[in-house]
Parts: sequence; structure tokens; C-alpha cells
Amino acid sequence: MYEIFADLHVHIGRSEKGKPIKITAAKSLNFANIAKECAERKGIQVVGIIDCASPYVIEDIENFLKTGDAYELEDGGIIYKDKVCILLGSEVETSERGRNGKCGSAHNICFFPHLKNIRAFSQEMSRHMKNITLSTQRSDLSGYELIDIVEKYQGILIPAHVFTPHKSYYGNCTERLADIFKEKFDRILAIELGLSSDTYLADTISELENKTFLTNSDAHSLPKIAREYNKMQVEDISFKEIVMALKNEEGRKVMANYGLDPKLGKYHRTYCDDCDTAIQAKGTIDICPICGGKNVTFGVYDRIEEIKDKKETKSPEHRPPYIYQVPLGFIPGVGGKTIEKLLEKFETEMNILHQLTKDDIEAVVGEKVANHIIKVREGKMQIHSGGGGNYGKVKA
Repeated sequence: MYEIFADLHVHIGRSEKGKPIKITAAKSLNFANIAKECAERKGIQVVGIIDCASPYVIEDIENFLKTGDAYELEDGGIIYKDKVCILLGSEVETSERGRNGKCGSAHNICFFPHLKNIRAFSQEMSRHMKNITLSTQRSDLSGYELIDIVEKYQGILIPAHVFTPHKSYYGNCTERLADIFKEKFDRILAIELGLSSDTYLADTISELENKTFLTNSDAHSLPKIAREYNKMQVEDISFKEIVMALKNEEGRKVMANYGLDPKLGKYHRTYCDDCDTAIQAKGTIDICPICGGKNVTFGVYDRIEEIKDKKETKSPEHRPPYIYQVPLGFIPGVGGKTIEKLLEKFETEMNILHQLTKDDIEAVVGEKVANHIIKVREGKMQIHSGGGGNYGKVKA
């Protein structure tokens, strides 16, 4: 057994031929560049690319496998230069009944062992959405229906960023996942916490006690890969091993979740866009109590306070630690040129964030930046909460 880092939610912006996939993602985010970024700069051993059901991306994968740098594993996944295992995934938006009685929607990340599986999944899903070539298109399926289709092609379904105010189960659709998945709820192995929540918030909801928690980046650009990630114990890197880790089978497990302090997330607290003010909400708010505006985004923290059924956080024994992780790009004084200097000397972001001493860092970028990086590692930096689509900020 050995330890690996995994980020299971990375988007593709454009295909190799420039076809749009995720409109809001960077054009440089394509299949080959993601593999290279994880291997050479991030130090991520398993990456889940969640736009692989697009026919344009499927064509890119077929060409990628012809280069000689990558090959498919019998146990599932694509190995790149013997350094990175790529899991083939698809993010699907399901149609649910919303928590406000209106039409709701939720995102799901679905992973498949082989290219033939996701190709068949893509063909079937093209009958349930208007444009299969684009990322995260709205389907006419509910989560209850989608999980059967995913498993038909040997895949797994993971509810994505489950607490965010837009496009998530708890944030947008329901107070209990079991009400969505009913008798199929036990087939949900894991949930993705999302950038504005953490283990301590999620473990105030009792139905999640037996679910594995994942922290992923939801990266829309190459630098954002591994903004959040997971440490896992596995025997090898493959689809099969990751599934076993999610199930806590035979010594495989998620050992730690590395995520942003929820206050850094874009939707941590309720926020009024009309007066640019964070609101200390108690219960659902549709109208700003300060200015009377209606452009109010209900925060993750406030939503969890509304639906939790435990008076205090009590995590189950199997729950791994949640370690607050501030990416280099969030740290005061650490810009693009500084990051390039550090990577040139120390190879990967994982090395810089986890392994290096203050003296190592100081020798390359100076005492001030080194102090900031170490303070962040030790959780000693002040954080101002985010909300309404604006990230929180780290203060020196």
C-alpha cells in the first residue's frame, strides 16, 4: 500500500481542435494539458476529468492513446507516463423538484472504468439532453433515474458540491439525499463537499455518516487543479483501486481531505448582490433585510444550519481528518512569477505545500513569502469570508 493525491473534479475548456466544452473554463484546459499539469507541476497521481462524455473529448482521448504516452488499464483508468491515472468522468445536471417548490437541479460526477463505457454512456445520454458536446448540460433525468444508467455502464455516481446554492442537492433541491435516491441511497459511495463547506459542517447531517467525503478542485483552469484534493491509501492507481478506497475496502481508504477553509469559498455566507453585503442569515432569505434587494444568494453555512439534524458535529470513527489547505495562488505575495520560481526549484505544488522547510522556501523567494507559506500551512493566517460568488481572502 502507498499514499497518493487525487483530484476528482477537473473540467475541459476546449477540445484539441478548439471546440468549446466548458464555456467558462480556460481554453488551455484540454485532456493532454491536464495530464501533463498533474504529472509535471501539481504532483497529483489520480485526476478525474469530468467532461469525457463529449464526443469531441472522446476523439481527443482516442488520439491521446495513440501517442504512446498513455494506455488503458484492465482495472480501469488511463495511465500517463506511468505517473498519473486519469479517470474518465462526466458531470451531469439532473432535474429535481426544488426546495422552494420550483424546478430544481443538481450536479453529479460520474466515473467509468474504460473508454468504451463512457462512449456508450455518452450515446445513451444524448437522448436525455440537448447538446451532449458541452459540459454539464441539463438532462431530463432525476438522480434516482441517472444512477441506474451510470451503473449500467459499470460506473459510479457521486453527488457534486452538494451544498452550493446553485446546482446541488442540498443547496437547491432537498433537505435529505435519501429523499432523492430512496432505496438506492446505499449505492451512493461518496459525496463531494464543495469549496464552501468542510467535514465539520457536513457531519452535522446524520444521513452522511456512512458516506465517504471528497474534496476536489472543480478546476476551470490549469492553475486551479489541486486547489482541493484527497490523500488516499491504495495498492495501485486505477479506477478499481479508487472505488475500493471510496468503499474503505481491504485497507484502501481516503486518508485525508485537503480543502479550503470554507470561509474562502465563494458561497460560504448569504450575500446580497444589490448592496454587496454579507448577511448573517437565520433560515432562508429571499429579500435583503438591509436594502430590500432580491438578488440574494443563500450561503452554504446558513443552509447547513437550516437543515442539520445534529446539535453538534460528531464525526464517525472512519472519517479522515479535514486539513485546511490554502493554494499558493491564494497566499499574499505569491503571484505567478513567484510560483514559477518555486516550481522550477521544487518541481510540484504538493512538495511546496507539504514537504519543504521554511529555510528551503526562503532560499528561493525570500523570508516574507516563506513566512506566509508556513503560516498558511499552520493555519495562522486570518481569513475573510466569501459569499455571493466572491472568494474569501487570506490576510497577512
